[in-house]
Amino acid sequence: MPDLLLELFSEEIPARMQRRAADDLRKLVTDALVEAGFVYEGAKAFVTPRRLTLTVNGVPARSADVREEKKGPRVGAPEAAIAGFLKGAGLASIAEAKVQPDKKGDFYVAVITKPGRAATEVLAEALPKIIREFPWPKSMRWGAASADPGSLRWVRPLHAITATFGPETEDPDIIRFDVGGVAAGDTTFGHRFMAPAAITVKHFDDYETSLVRAKVVLDPERRKDIILHDARDRAFALGLELVEDEALLEEVAGLNEWPVVLVGAFDEAFLAIPPEVIRTTIRVNQKCFVLRDPKTGTLANRFVLTANVEAEDGGREIVAGNQRVIRSRLSDAKYFWETDQHDLPDHDTPKMREAAARLNLDQAKPLDQRMAKLASTGVVFHEKLGTQGERVERLVRLAAEIAPLVGADPELAKRAAALAKADLPTEMVGEFPELQGLMGRYYAAKQREHASVAAAVEEHYKPQGPGDRVPTDPVSIAVALADKLDILVGFWAIDEKPTGSKDPYALRRAALGVIRIVLDGKLRLPLAPSLVKAADGLGRGANILDLIAFFADRLKVQLREQGARHDLVDAVFALGDQDDLLLIVRRVEALGAFLDSESGKALLAGYRRAANILRDEEKKSGKRFDGATETGTAPEEVALNEAITAAEAEVDASLVEEDFVAAMDAMATLRAPVDAFFDKVLVNDPDPATRENRLRLLARIRAVTLKVADFSKIGG
Repeated sequence: MPDLLLELFSEEIPARMQRRAADDLRKLVTDALVEAGFVYEGAKAFVTPRRLTLTVNGVPARSADVREEKKGPRVGAPEAAIAGFLKGAGLASIAEAKVQPDKKGDFYVAVITKPGRAATEVLAEALPKIIREFPWPKSMRWGAASADPGSLRWVRPLHAITATFGPETEDPDIIRFDVGGVAAGDTTFGHRFMAPAAITVKHFDDYETSLVRAKVVLDPERRKDIILHDARDRAFALGLELVEDEALLEEVAGLNEWPVVLVGAFDEAFLAIPPEVIRTTIRVNQKCFVLRDPKTGTLANRFVLTANVEAEDGGREIVAGNQRVIRSRLSDAKYFWETDQHDLPDHDTPKMREAAARLNLDQAKPLDQRMAKLASTGVVFHEKLGTQGERVERLVRLAAEIAPLVGADPELAKRAAALAKADLPTEMVGEFPELQGLMGRYYAAKQREHASVAAAVEEHYKPQGPGDRVPTDPVSIAVALADKLDILVGFWAIDEKPTGSKDPYALRRAALGVIRIVLDGKLRLPLAPSLVKAADGLGRGANILDLIAFFADRLKVQLREQGARHDLVDAVFALGDQDDLLLIVRRVEALGAFLDSESGKALLAGYRRAANILRDEEKKSGKRFDGATETGTAPEEVALNEAITAAEAEVDASLVEEDFVAAMDAMATLRAPVDAFFDKVLVNDPDPATRENRLRLLARIRAVTLKVADFSKIGG
């Protein structure tokens, strides 16, 4: 079977766009082949900083002929109908049609055969369109042709297109097409510096081998593997270990076609800076990894860089250049670190003193001064939700109200909330916004804040995603909940809710953060009271019930991702009790365990039988059969009546104690009497009074199950 080789060779492909571009190319080309009637055995896309490559193997040289029958008018139909049929079917005369009988008579049928097409012909038509319409997030025009608005747009100037097709055992055909003045051929180029000459290629295997000889590693996973293992080996040789970083590894692999790992060093004096700052400085500015002592876990004054060239001097000049830049960047970081711990020049102005008084700040402390500055300068949080200072005042009040509910000291919660955003105007966070919270913790510790306060300054942002840790210190929990609830209530109040896939203010993440904090901490924290307090602090109304429903939807997602059956989640939520997240989860867990038991399965079957009979009878009579029941006449009826009465009492008592397992156990006692009732008793007895009593007995089965979940929502 022939194979396709396609390479789009350009000036540069930014690392952040590479993976998506490879996926897009594979999908667009294979979709075009399938649409044209071709099947294929496999397809794989590759990407480097300069080339986007696709190989599709097992593509037939030609698509199969397609035979289609088109039914026409009845024999003897008017001439106009026959003429229309001939035109639509592409026939010259009715003699070219065949006559086919059916129950209503004889009809004309046109047999239309569409011959297959050569794959090279199909690809020559499809590829130019794919290239011209390629979905780059950002693209550009270049050269003289850029004046024409219809000229080719590409991520960076497109220099060459390689497009060959044919069996591995033969010289392939070149797929002939032209895009933006770039003609497809069988030529590519090697490494920009070490092997820039043109290379003639045939099939993917010799293409990949030729690129390796020309100092290009095509597969990004292979480049990542080279960087990671060489970095580990070099660290080990120094008695150190690599601080691994998957996101940085992905980025660095996207910056190099021929990765060469080198090690540099910086002045030990810089190790006085927090390690996160050193790592961020080196990572952001130079795309380098840091190393640490495996025994102590402390950072070493070494870093690992990845060059894109095998230098004649072994990389000494490359290392020296990186060391100069890193020394300069770490000097800046050291300056930021030290400056943030000193007094602000204007910390004693009337506006600063007024802001400090509102938040009970200590103007003798550097971090308090930064918070006073943030509050006094009127930095806007959101045009409809006030300033950052006003928001922090709300957080202080709300954190103090939540604190007793989560076992936190209200005064510590207030202090932590007052300092939670204080690092935003610091020099360090201004340079590295991703360090917000973390730097606040360092600065709080430096000015001898309580350990719980310092921790809360960092942890109130958490969790920021599924893999992020959840705060466990009660003070951190109080401030984290206050922060997230204030955001949710605020944006609900101004009707800025998530829609579809759009969530610009990360409100889904905030709600999931609340859910994880509550569930991981096993907190009994009904949402409504805290949301009402948050709305009161905001001074404007918010639809609290709507917001609680939003939490319910997020909790459903969370539970389903953890493996809970979606129908059980729906069965519990159908009760309408969506305020206490921890109780909802316990209810779902107990219900799942119950329905996995033989008693649970049997009772569910009995419930369904009862519910079906009730539905039919209530529809006929136009009334519900709720109400008290008599003892009954049949022994099984008497036994079921007594069992339901006993179960109702036990279920009610267990629910008061919030013991959902015991409530399920109480319902399990109904299994035997329900089975016996349906086996021995005729519900629709001829006697109206007896029939109605038995229907009410079934309604009591429905009612007792509804105390723990809506069994009508349970599938299976």
